[in-house]
Amino acid sequence: MATSSKLIIDNEALAQEFFEDSILLGIVAPVKDYQFSWQLNQMLGLNFRVNNDIEIQLTKKKRKYFFSIYEYALPTTSLIHYLYNNQYDGEYLLPEFKHLDFLWLIKGELIANEDLNILIQAIRSLPGVQLVTEMTNEKIKNKQHLIF
Repeated sequence: MATSSKLIIDNEALAQEFFEDSILLGIVAPVKDYQFSWQLNQMLGLNFRVNNDIEIQLTKKKRKYFFSIYEYALPTTSLIHYLYNNQYDGEYLLPEFKHLDFLWLIKGELIANEDLNILIQAIRSLPGVQLVTEMTNEKIKNKQHLIF
């Protein structure tokens, strides 16, 4: 008699591993994602590019929603910056944070508090940016939405 076994994905473990050694910032900046990434590139000397391969697709109410992700790998380090658009056509990547326009994930290696504070201040100085806040993983209910 054959027995069937199911493989179960442990989303909590997956999220835990994905967010290990990472920092997540929430940003309120009511501008288009391509304008915001252009500003970051021009004014902060970064090189964000849209990465369609890791775009997040969610299906809600029998509709598909696409959340773009911009990526910037810091040269000569293993540090990668991801900029998520939190809103698409009235739906949210993280519905518990509807007030946020963008999510900025820093991953790959630990970043010094001083460097993080400099980055946060630089983002705050951009035109249109109203808020930049560091987010803790515990407050994020839909962590799996950020995993690509």
